[in-house]
Amino acid sequence: MVMPRSESAITTVSTKGQVILPKAIRQRRKWEAGTRLIVEETADGVMLKRAPAFAPTRPADVFALLPHRGDPKSVEDMDAAVLAEARRRHDRD
Repeated sequence: MVMPRSESAITTVSTKGQVILPKAIRQRRKWEAGTRLIVEETADGVMLKRAPAFAPTRPADVFALLPHRGDPKSVEDMDAAVLAEARRRHDRD
């Protein structure tokens, strides 16, 4: 991906610490009101990037969170159930 040439603009920090980003940059980035941004301080200045919608997780973080009663199902049992439901939903009789 080729990045457009850096656009220079001057803005002012308000007494509340707020900074207005130029409209053209907000539109290009699709940063609408309420967009959450990560602020990182670097050796060259400050970098802004969109915050992810969800925190990263690993399978171990969420495994077994949903309750289940009964014996575990085999892969064959799950395949058969999926096929039966697909047939039920798409039966055109």
